[in-house]
Amino acid sequence: MNKTITIEGVTRIEGHARITIQLDDQGKVCDAQFHVTQFRGFEKFVQGRPLTEMPGIMARICGICPVSHLMASAKACDDLLAVDIPPTANKLRRIMNLAQIVQSHALSFFHLSSPDLLFGMDGDPASRNIFGLIRDHPEFARDGILLRKFGQDIISLLGEKKIHPAWVVPGGVNAPLTAQHRDLILAEIPAALSRAARALEYFHTVRDRYPAEVDAFANFPTLFAGLISPAGLIEHYDGALRFVDENAAPVADLTDPHQYQSMIGEAVEKHSYLKSPYFRPRGYPEGIYRVGPLARIILAERCGTPRADAELGIFRTRLGRSPQSSFHYHWARLIEILYGIEMIQRLLEYPDILNTHVRSRARPNRLEGVGISEAPRGTLIHHYRIDENARMVWANLIIATGNNNLAMNRGVLQVAQRFVDGTHLEEGMLNRVEAVIRCFDPCLSCSTHALGQMPLCIELINSTGELCDVLQRD
Repeated sequence: MNKTITIEGVTRIEGHARITIQLDDQGKVCDAQFHVTQFRGFEKFVQGRPLTEMPGIMARICGICPVSHLMASAKACDDLLAVDIPPTANKLRRIMNLAQIVQSHALSFFHLSSPDLLFGMDGDPASRNIFGLIRDHPEFARDGILLRKFGQDIISLLGEKKIHPAWVVPGGVNAPLTAQHRDLILAEIPAALSRAARALEYFHTVRDRYPAEVDAFANFPTLFAGLISPAGLIEHYDGALRFVDENAAPVADLTDPHQYQSMIGEAVEKHSYLKSPYFRPRGYPEGIYRVGPLARIILAERCGTPRADAELGIFRTRLGRSPQSSFHYHWARLIEILYGIEMIQRLLEYPDILNTHVRSRARPNRLEGVGISEAPRGTLIHHYRIDENARMVWANLIIATGNNNLAMNRGVLQVAQRFVDGTHLEEGMLNRVEAVIRCFDPCLSCSTHALGQMPLCIELINSTGELCDVLQRD
């Protein structure tokens, strides 16, 4: 008889979600779905607000990646003003965005995903969390904490606070960088680089312990998408939006952000509040694509900084140009941490970085604006329409995690079919179903974050409602 396994509360991710696994009459997995159970209402309640407030409001979407929404929102507002921001403001925005990527990637790898790698997918869940990490691997945990602090301190020095800074504004930024703050950041670069290098050394020692997971963790051909620079370098703030196929061959480039809807369609499924974007020319759901750190390093010819390029060379020697397993998001995330630190240093050493001209001022010159940037989890799009009084009348957001929704759902099914035995549940089976989601590091809510403390109750129920098996984790 058909049965359903429900993971009510996916752990060690940002936000709240559940997973359902459908079993056939023989107890084999026949379907699985990833349900995002939170509702995002920002598109609606910003209506009526003046465009000048939009970056500050949109930063409140998330307490983990507020800077990402600041960037995309400010770029959409720049478009509404029809201005080019000052060159120094461009560099300062890039620094803050890279600091956001470093701190978010550190949180994802060290605190959320590394417990699986250190303690094993079948390890005791009482230890397989941040607290076990601190107890048994204190130096490793400390590196993660300090790498995240490095990024957050930069955000605070630029924007006066670590969470929801209002420093990025339409037309640029609202205050220049001081020499004192520049020197404080530069002084921390060597230690941050050392911590990133140690994380990569550690990852090299464990990456080969999980061949079955590499083989089954959302490992299938898809398109990949992300921003890329005119020189073909990895890009997080500007550039063209490129789609490549599973062999990294270019499929399409979007140079005009206003035309994004010609390439990206948005589908809605009844089982989730998270939209399912897709590559429109291929239709739904065949137009599945992935975004984020793995996509970005597949897109780019190289990173453009020496240490990150050296590590990317090791990555490609081992895995090829376009590895399809989403397990490799972890390695890509560490490469981007290294790149982000190196690029922050490079930007801070530009002669004009202390220039005080950091904002272009204008009245609205367009009624429609689009901003595209790269969040830690992937491509982020803000699309606004205003009235003649510069008040918002409509907004559409394509959140980075949403771009991965189709891939996450297909990955959950692939992992469940590989590891889940419907006749007898074991915690490690279901942890792998959750772990494939953690590869994507989804950001699901507006501000909350779960650190493995959410209760988990998995029940195996037959079609008559009879309880066959229960697995409880407090």
